Amino acid sequence: MDGVRLDKWLWAARFYKTRGVAAESVKGGFVRYGSEEQRTKPAREIVVGDVLRIQTEHGRFVVEVVGLSEHRRPSVEAVQLYVETEESKRKREEFAALAKATGVPIGQPGPRPTKRDRRRFEATPGTRRNRE
Repeated sequence: MDGVRLDKWLWAARFYKTRGVAAESVKGGFVRYGSEEQRTKPAREIVVGDVLRIQTEHGRFVVEVVGLSEHRRPSVEAVQLYVETEESKRKREEFAALAKATGVPIGQPGPRPTKRDRRRFEATPGTRRNRE
């Protein structure tokens, strides 16, 4: 195998849960290609040795592609498809430590608003229902 589509590889390497989400993330600019951080398309063919900058809900990763796969395999095999740079690991660990110290969870939007929260929001000046 010479190359594989970027969205398939991101899905196979388990950065994204579905291939559709991987493709949308690439289109949205959350995945950058090469050292110049170029935006790319989901159909771009990547090869061993390419450098990717990936932003997910779990953090930002800078990885070098060391293996190719078009099929989603167990996570033990998926981590063998890439090598994360030391700087990327350090930055993610620092961010996690900061989030733990401040009490802000990473990648979790928080609980759903209650009916009471919605009423408070709608009662504030400038909201849609309170413009009368």
